[in-house]
This record gives sequence, C-alpha cells and structure tokens, in this order.
Amino acid sequence: MKKTLALLLALVMLFGVLAGCSSSSDSDTTEEETEATVEETTEAAETAEEAEETTELVTIRVGASPTPHAEILEVAKAILAEQGYDLEIVEYTDYVQPNLAVDSGDLDANYFQHQPYLTTFNEENGTDLVSVGSIHYEPFGIYAGQTASIEELAEGATIAIPNDGSNETRALLLLQQEGIITLADGIDASSNATIYDIAENPLNIEFVEMEAAQIANSLGDVDLGVINGNYALDAGLNAATDALAIENSDGDAAQTYANIVAVKAGNEDNEAIQALVAALQSEEVREYIEETYSGAVVAIF
Repeated sequence: MKKTLALLLALVMLFGVLAGCSSSSDSDTTEEETEATVEETTEAAETAEEAEETTELVTIRVGASPTPHAEILEVAKAILAEQGYDLEIVEYTDYVQPNLAVDSGDLDANYFQHQPYLTTFNEENGTDLVSVGSIHYEPFGIYAGQTASIEELAEGATIAIPNDGSNETRALLLLQQEGIITLADGIDASSNATIYDIAENPLNIEFVEMEAAQIANSLGDVDLGVINGNYALDAGLNAATDALAIENSDGDAAQTYANIVAVKAGNEDNEAIQALVAALQSEEVREYIEETYSGAVVAIF
C-alpha cells in the first residue's frame, strides 16, 4: 500500500515538472501575444473614443410655433445634423413664453415672430432680444365668420382682431386696405396702432380684440376675423385660398412682418446660431416652403 502511494506521488511530481517545462516554453509566446492584444485593444478604444468625440452633436434649442415654424425647422434639422448640430425644437402655442425662455437662457433662439412684435415685447418686458435673420412672411388674411364676404358687411357688424400691438396694427392696416376703415394720418407698418387710431368707420364696425391664437376658433361668433398666417394654418385655413382678402405681397408688410430668428443680445455671432440661420435660409428650406404652403407662407431670403 505504501509502495503504491509512493509511486503515485512520484508520478504526480513528474507530471508537474513536465507541465512546468511546457508552461515555461510557452510563456514567452503567451506574453508577446498578450502584449500585442492589449496594444491593439488600447488603440481600438482610442479610435472609438476619437470617433465618438468627432460625431458628438452640439445641441441647439429653438422655440417655435407649431405651424409653420416647427415644420420648417424640421427641414433645417437634417441640414444641421450633417454639420454636427442637434436641433432640438420646442413648440409653443403663445407669443410670450418663447421670448422669456430665450431671455432666461432656456432656449438658444426662437423662430415665431416678426420684428415689430419683438420690438414691442422688448419695450414692455425689459428684455434685450435681437433678430439674426429673416426667414419667411405669412400674409395676414380676413376670413369669413357669420358674414360670407366683405361686401355683405352690415351696419354694426363685428370683426375680431388680435389684441397685441404690432399684430393689431397689421390687422387694422389690412382692414384699411380693403376700405372697411380709415386710419389716422401717419399710421403705417412701423406704428403701434389700436382701434382708437381709426379715423373713419362708416359701418360702425364693432371690433372684438382677443388673443391672436383664439380668433380662428371664434369665427362663428363674429362676422369676420383677421388672422395671423400661422394660426390660420393651425386651423386648416390657407391665406392664399381661403381668405377674403390678404395683405399685398409687394407692400411694406412683406418686409416689415417677415418672421425672424431671435436670440439674446450678444449671441448673434455664435457659431451654432449662424449655422441655424444658414440652414433656415437654404435652398432646401425655400423649396419646402414653396411646395408645402402654396402661398400661405412665402420665403423672404
């Protein structure tokens, strides 16, 4: 029994020595292979990290009205992605919050308003926002409510108009263009007119001032409504085909009321902002506007 155990122990030791020799002879190769593998892995990781840094997109947060601004921004988004930017579009249904968000820094820019509105907003709210580019123009339109045409307006008829300064001015100028009223001398697109600037109102029209966004939904309660282009589109109306009358496209309105990209003063030369404006003023965007809106939105660049 003891002899058997001794023999087994001797065999185990012999196998251990042989295995040790084998391991020793292969160790150099194994170490070289390991070092090569580590080096290759390190290089691959560095390459992947460099690629990730190269493809990481810079985010641009832009506030916009849903129609047509956010839709147009979607076209610019694809263009900007190719240049290393991720355009984040934040939709708003009012004209106040997107300006406050740019002023606070929550947004990098917004795209929903024209310069007269921005000027008035800055004056009334103590903000310092500036335009960095004009993109498009949306013709204001007069739309039928309870009365089917301008010619059928009766004495004491009601007309809904926006209640904010610049858009109210614009609505009144359009009503004057159509001979419904006459404004006081000196009132033009740069004015901040109200119904108190009406010099002649032969039909004694009653003007219902309300939030611009609410007029389209209130047409059933008034004889006519004067509606911003974007809110008309939201309601399924096209100024070029559905309005009883629209602003003259070759008049001051087209330039004065061009919709702009606005940023906080001091950010005008920011590289990302400049890329945003260039994308919005591209031929791709122009073609999209022409093909999509059929005259209800007109590229101004």
